[in-house]
Amino acid sequence: MDLRGGISRFRADPFQGGFTIMKLTGIGKYVCCATAVFLFLSVCFVHGNAYADTINARAAVVLDGQSGKILYAKNPNTRLQPASTTKLVTAMVVLDRLDPDSIVVVSKGAARIPTGAPRLRVGDKLTVRDLLGLALIRSVNSAAVALAEAVSDSEEEFAELMNAKVRAIGAENTAFINASGLPGEGQHITAYDLSLIMKEALRYPVIRDIVNTRENRIYTEKGRGLAVRNTNHLLWNEEDVVGGKTGYTRSAGHCLAFAVQKGEGVMVASLLGETARGNIWNDSTSLLGIAGEVQAGRRNPEIYYTADADDPLNVLPRKKIKRRTVKKPAAKQLVSNKTYRDKNRGETPVKKQVKKKSRSKQKETVAGNRIKRPTGSNS
Repeated sequence: MDLRGGISRFRADPFQGGFTIMKLTGIGKYVCCATAVFLFLSVCFVHGNAYADTINARAAVVLDGQSGKILYAKNPNTRLQPASTTKLVTAMVVLDRLDPDSIVVVSKGAARIPTGAPRLRVGDKLTVRDLLGLALIRSVNSAAVALAEAVSDSEEEFAELMNAKVRAIGAENTAFINASGLPGEGQHITAYDLSLIMKEALRYPVIRDIVNTRENRIYTEKGRGLAVRNTNHLLWNEEDVVGGKTGYTRSAGHCLAFAVQKGEGVMVASLLGETARGNIWNDSTSLLGIAGEVQAGRRNPEIYYTADADDPLNVLPRKKIKRRTVKKPAAKQLVSNKTYRDKNRGETPVKKQVKKKSRSKQKETVAGNRIKRPTGSNS
């Protein structure tokens, strides 16, 4: 499925054979062929962001979990970074090959992977099920790497299995280079692919149970307890949530894949490239509202493209810090309790200057504060 640059090639299966777009050879244009007039008229493809602006994420998709039909999409085929939503694929590949109750020993390399709390130690022994809990509930990177090493000789070899898995489920614009989702060259995903991955992951009972868990306490073989609380706030704020997986790195922004039960069916959604964590939850509510109207027949399925839809999001835009200098006051000038404002630093107090009683030239300095930039994390 390739939706880049407007509608270029669209396979029929997302609409269950109702809509096909083909490329005319030699002239580089496209012709629409509607096999069902109703579906042809009911699906709106719009360039621009008249409605897309209601969703803050760089890309978003909602699918009908049974038919796979797209209910709403914004930049569905724009390649972005996956962050910890990667761990859904890690979990599937692991469960395809390992018994959930088998024991895994955490290696030195896995224990040293950058991650948030709780942290694993070299030599910790946990079941595959418990490591999956750490990876999917609390997004512990070292748990994902330990699982990858239990399956393959290296994380790189494991990533090849991950790529084979996503190709098998139809995620054609996705590629992984590691099991955790930490950023790196050659790793990308699309909102459409992420929705397919979430939909497939729910077919695994172990994954479905874990992503629906709010809180848990996991124990190593020696009895060390690790408390975990799910990073997916929808489990507390939305009814009928089946589960989901969050993600964050500085370059990916905030991401989320989730599913909700609606009557006898399930809606599967994904959000990529959110600039603020709070936007994930607001956009999730908006997506569910739009999808609900489509399923009720009050709104047509929609696919929107913003002006930058074709530009891959390698790094989210960062505000440039403008270094501001404070001019030295004149020799006889007194400066007292003044502050200068820098929008990136907040307010920084200027040291009180005191006139020296000396014939020698007066020397005055202003102490500045250095900024520590937080490193990218994965959640």
